[in-house]
Order: sequence, then C-alpha cells, then structure tokens
Amino acid sequence: MKNVTANLLLALSAMSAGKTAHAVNETPLQVVPSVDVARYVGKWYEIAHLPAWFQRDCASDTTATYTLRPDGKITVLNECRKTDGVLKSAKGAAHIASNDGPNTKLKVTFFWPFYGNYWIIDLDPQYRWAVIGEPDRKYFWILCRAPQLDPAIYTQIVERARKQGYDLSTLQITKHSQ
Repeated sequence: MKNVTANLLLALSAMSAGKTAHAVNETPLQVVPSVDVARYVGKWYEIAHLPAWFQRDCASDTTATYTLRPDGKITVLNECRKTDGVLKSAKGAAHIASNDGPNTKLKVTFFWPFYGNYWIIDLDPQYRWAVIGEPDRKYFWILCRAPQLDPAIYTQIVERARKQGYDLSTLQITKHSQ
C-alpha cells in the first residue's frame, strides 16, 4: 500500500511539474487594450469555434446577444439551433475580471458559482467582428455582426490566433440559415 501511495504521489508531482513547465514556456495570451462596452453589446453571430462540450448539441444559427445591465454587468444570451430544429438557449452574466483591468478580460457564468474566462483577443475597430479566447487556449470563437464574414478577414483572424498559440486544427465553421 505504501508503494501505491508513493507512486501516486510521484505521478501527481510529475504531472504538476510538467504543467508548471508548460505554463512557464507558454506566451501569455494577449487581449485588445480596451473595449467600448456600449458599442460591443448587441447581437453577434458565431462564425467559427473550437469544439466545446457545452455546444455539442448546436448544429447551426449560433448567436450571442449581450445586454448592458444597470449594475454594470452584462447579460449574456447564447442561442443555437439543434439538429432537430429546436432553439436551445443559455442565459448568463459577465463582469470585468479585475478592477485593475483591462475591461477586455471578463468572467462569465451560466451556472453560479462557476465562472469561465471570456477574453477579447482581437476586435475590428468598427466592431464588425470580434475574437474571444481564454488563457488556456482551449476555447475560441470568431463572432461577427452578420451571419457571414469576408473570407480574407477570416483568414487574417485565424493567422493572428495561430500566432497567439492557438491550435485551430479542429476549428469548426458555424452554419447559418440566413
């Protein structure tokens, strides 16, 4: 039993050390310096995303609608159409991650007390498209004010994200019926 416990502790230590070494070598994810929240709120169409367990039922028409609340938080309404045509929705809330800024790093929750990182890592100066990520580079979304995005802009966004350390080999294009 001592050997099993010792081996388990050794394995956990090795995994922890490996994770620490990986984190030290990884370049921190860069965000845009700031966002005008009044311009950012509204409806966004998902153009592409990395597969995420919470989107496994989404077949098409994925959108995110952000609404500014009087308390300074943002109401988040994510919607998508399932393969059977039924609309699926999830409502949550977002707030700035730290009072020290920047306001492009947010925390979002759909099930309190669990929060996820929502970082704006690329943004069109006219707020026509935005790119959302998080520091572990596990989640990634390209959003647009319209259901389609110019292919040249899409290619540029993907290239910048790869330079930020994203593996986009499993990036999925979102279908829209519009």
